[in-house]
This record gives sequence, C-alpha cells and structure tokens, in this order.
Amino acid sequence: MSVPFELVLKQIENPESLNFILGHSHFIKTVEDLYEVMAGAVPKAKFGLAFCEASGDCLVRLEGNDEGLVELAKINAMALGAGHSFILFMRDCYPINVLNAIKGLQEVCSIYCATSNPVQVILAQSFQGRGILGVIDGACPKGIEGPEEISERTALLRTFGYKRG
Repeated sequence: MSVPFELVLKQIENPESLNFILGHSHFIKTVEDLYEVMAGAVPKAKFGLAFCEASGDCLVRLEGNDEGLVELAKINAMALGAGHSFILFMRDCYPINVLNAIKGLQEVCSIYCATSNPVQVILAQSFQGRGILGVIDGACPKGIEGPEEISERTALLRTFGYKRG
C-alpha cells in the first residue's frame, strides 16, 4: 500500500551562526541526559535544547542553562516538527567537545549534523507526522585545497589547540 507524503525543506534559524547538533532519539529521558552531558563535558558552556516527543502528549521538551539558546532551540524544534528529533544550540563549546558523549547515550539513534553552517533540513510529511530525511549542511565545495590552504587549516587547528607544532 502506497501512502502519500510531501517533501518539506526547512531552514534552521541560527542568526549568530552558533554551533548546534541536530539528532534523533527515542525516549523522553533524552532531555535530562543531554543536559547532563553538556553540564559535565564543558562546565562553562551555555546551551539550549529542545526535544520533540513523538507519542503521548507530543510536546516539545526544553532544557538548558541559557534562556536565549533554549528559545532558539524551541523555535527550531517547532518549525521542524519531526517526532523524536532534538536540536541543541551551544555557546563557548564546540560539538567536538560533546559529540562522542552524546552519541554514547543509549537513547540517541543518530546525529544528522553538528555544525555552525547554514543548514536546511529535508523532511517528509505524511498524515501521521514528520520525519527528517537528511540535511544540507553549508555550501558546495569550490575547489581543492593547495599548500596555502593546508597551511591555513593547520594554523587554525593549532589556534584551537587540536594540533601541536
């Protein structure tokens, strides 16, 4: 049996180009567990989280330690409206600092992106609800890096403390 659906494209609202993680989870406990990961991994990080329930009350659950980031997460979660999805905005922290801990949570099923780039989310909508099919993260490549770009990349990594030398 074929069920009709429509494709929907939503732009993530991120006016400050903040880092964020968009993922899929399966349990209401996600909100508390993500809060604990963020608070434990980078104690001075500011963050806001929204999780879309997919059953029961079907509410958007909110957490965080920064009202503005919680509000930004809420706005985006409501716009996406995809069951069991979560979006986590962060300041004074990078996804690389928390991504493995988040992926290690037993209720986290997948991560769609972890970025500060402009992101469009590709959704499928049916009579039942919405689901995330994928993301468009940033722009297309414009060429191949050469020696100068390699030097700039390694210098940037040294600035962040990810490379010695």
